[in-house]
Amino acid sequence: MIHITRRERFSAAHKLAKDEWSDEQNMEVFGKCSNPNWHGHNYILWVTVKGEPQPSTGFVVDLSALGDVIKEKVIAKLDHKNINLDVDFMKGQMSSTENIAIAIWNQIEKPVAELGAQLHSVKLQETENNYVEYFGN
Repeated sequence: MIHITRRERFSAAHKLAKDEWSDEQNMEVFGKCSNPNWHGHNYILWVTVKGEPQPSTGFVVDLSALGDVIKEKVIAKLDHKNINLDVDFMKGQMSSTENIAIAIWNQIEKPVAELGAQLHSVKLQETENNYVEYFGN
């Protein structure tokens, strides 16, 4: 079994806050991430797929095709957007890095399978010091 990873990047704004909470309570729980004027990150996304190399090409997956899937299903929807307001697959969800990674997985799992590979992990780096990895259910 071979694992291969594609890296992509996007910039997006978000805010961590619960509408039913006061500004003070949101600040207490989420700190500066609950800024009412939003804040942004330059995210780095790693998508790792796995499988056996195809005899005809030696590839687990065509990385260009994988990149196209990620760009269409994820980057085009997130890049230079407000995650809380503009991103269809994040509607009604807290825009934590954890939830964004799960939502990205859900966006690309089937298209990756259609390329002949299995999605192994989604790693999303929010800051220099913080990232999450999701391996599916």
